[in-house]
Amino acid sequence: MKTTIEIFGRSVDVESSKTADRALAKLSAPLQVEMELYFSCLIRKAVRFGGDACGTAFSAAGPKLHVGFRPVQTKACRISTLTSPVAPLTDLPIVRPEPFVPKWLKIDYGKNGWTGEFGWT
Repeated sequence: MKTTIEIFGRSVDVESSKTADRALAKLSAPLQVEMELYFSCLIRKAVRFGGDACGTAFSAAGPKLHVGFRPVQTKACRISTLTSPVAPLTDLPIVRPEPFVPKWLKIDYGKNGWTGEFGWT
């Protein structure tokens, strides 16, 4: 499936693989997919699925797929928590989030579950 949604007034192209489309069709409720952009002593990006998606603003990319974008930060930079998925994060208050919103998102579903990537070019 290919579709375009709007997040913070910016168009985002969303593409899901055939296996992802089949997995979505089997769901009883929409899957929330969150593009997380992490700012600290480095910038990290991650795609969060389902219960790992913590944001509150999601756009419908289909009946079973809702997509959101969440810029986050930490209060301090600790190298030991950089790879931890449970590092304490807070929303990053961006006055104009539009320039930070990715241009595209691709999701897939395989033997290891949901995977995704996003980018700006």
